[in-house]
Amino acid sequence: MRPSKAFLMCAAILAGLLASLTLAQEQGPLKDPGPTVSKPKQPATDSSTSGASDTGTTADPDLPKVPSQYKKSPNTTGLANFKTDVDMVTLDVSVVDTKGHFLPGIPPSRFRVLEDNVPQQLRQVNMGEAPMTIAMLIEFSNKFQRLYGTTWFQTLNLAWGFASTLKPQDFVAVIAYDMKPEILSDFSTDRNQTHEALQRLTIPAWQEANLFDALTDTCDRMSGIEGRKAILLISSGVDTFSKLTFDKTRKIVQEAGVPIYAIGLMQTLRIMQDARGRMGGGQDMEYLQADNEMRTFAKESGGMAFFPRFQGENPEIFQQVEQSLRNQYVLSYTSSNKVHDGSYRKIKVELIDENGNPMSFKDDKGKPVKYAVLTKSGYKAPREVE
Repeated sequence: MRPSKAFLMCAAILAGLLASLTLAQEQGPLKDPGPTVSKPKQPATDSSTSGASDTGTTADPDLPKVPSQYKKSPNTTGLANFKTDVDMVTLDVSVVDTKGHFLPGIPPSRFRVLEDNVPQQLRQVNMGEAPMTIAMLIEFSNKFQRLYGTTWFQTLNLAWGFASTLKPQDFVAVIAYDMKPEILSDFSTDRNQTHEALQRLTIPAWQEANLFDALTDTCDRMSGIEGRKAILLISSGVDTFSKLTFDKTRKIVQEAGVPIYAIGLMQTLRIMQDARGRMGGGQDMEYLQADNEMRTFAKESGGMAFFPRFQGENPEIFQQVEQSLRNQYVLSYTSSNKVHDGSYRKIKVELIDENGNPMSFKDDKGKPVKYAVLTKSGYKAPREVE
């Protein structure tokens, strides 16, 4: 008996699906990511035996070493010593209303910066639009993002949706994490690299989701990057097996100075399960704690946290993130605290009127407008150079 056309078509579709899944497994997250997100970390080597030049090329071991006349430190006795005491601090500040819309046109005299509750003298206040440097840190664990599951689709919709809003001059890197973070693509303006990285988000591997370790690792890599930078965190907020605790992670996030824009997953699913009575009290508390931790990371780093319930909310979230990052006030001041002790100094930015009272805004109808001032919560003071 000859097989029917319908049977042949079903067999062809099944074969194609299996082939694509096999290819996705072969193209899974990079196990050896190579370059770091910001810049390669130089391994600790012995300069006397490495034979490597400053340009990164390796010298031929068969060639004789070039003698150096700078083996010994020069005699500096009697020479003048110069020391700088300028402690410049630069803050990226966003002023947004309750809907996340940026509020422009604020005069420089309306900003007040407090460092450890001590008012600081502002040297410069600028406003402009600049390209973004974004690291997309995406939870992709078999704990929640199982193939073709609801959270799997939501994660991909958020990742692909945000990537589609980027401008050509924006730099973006893609990092996925489960047991550990995996760099899928380094910073680049080439959108083909971003798309290829997101295509690897097909079949999750490990059951663990170590948020704290992945977030601190990404903050550490991005701390040395200049300009408008941020981490877009797409996560359930649940940490299962990290080496670091929440308190240690919070401290590292504060000191890194990288704004975190967090988007929480599974809000609709939680509501549905709670309504059906399928979610126990302990699991419900775990999710509430996860949301609060993501809010803390976002607030103390100068970012924002979102918890969408419907897919239709995603475009507005992407717009708020873009407005907050592209349109910012850049405040610069010289710290009045000249002590270089490496301590953490808290920062607070306020808007005041001509009388020193909190500044108020009104809309077109004369109604007061609530607003929030977003910036990092502090910075780590430098240490004395001996």
